[in-house]
Amino acid sequence: MDFNQNFFELFGIAPAYRVDPIRLEQAFRDIQAQVHPDKFAHASDAERRLSMQWATQANEAYQTLKQPLGRARYLLHLNGVELHEETNTAMSPAFLMQQMEWREAIGEAKAAGDVPGLEHLSAKLRAEIAAQQQQLAELLDNDKNFQRAAEVVRELKFMEKLREEINHALEALDA
Repeated sequence: MDFNQNFFELFGIAPAYRVDPIRLEQAFRDIQAQVHPDKFAHASDAERRLSMQWATQANEAYQTLKQPLGRARYLLHLNGVELHEETNTAMSPAFLMQQMEWREAIGEAKAAGDVPGLEHLSAKLRAEIAAQQQQLAELLDNDKNFQRAAEVVRELKFMEKLREEINHALEALDA
């Protein structure tokens, strides 16, 4: 194993947004079986440290690649596109307007204690996120349009925050 491998190489899978989650998990489990620190309990200090480093890298790689947004961010990084998510918040006016409408609808449903309304918004948002993820797959895997993919990743980050907001509202109303 090579510490200079990228996460996809570590698991022996092609660098792509569309990955087989079962294959990814199996590759992760295979590596964990080889490098888990418990296997090195009676080894030298250096070997134990090395196994811990490998296990840590495998965990980080798996956590990154199993999440659609993490995988997209990592692919963009591999292709030289840094997102600067904290400073680059430029969004299309249409997208920003849509976000305002979502927030307003969530706020109204929450204030009214409208659990079915929030559940409907949640389902609608899940469908929109799935459509954005499909677009992201096309942009990254087929079109290699990394700049537009970066915009979609930033949009998805906003949409994930909306999903969290809906979930928190539902939890508050269930309590």
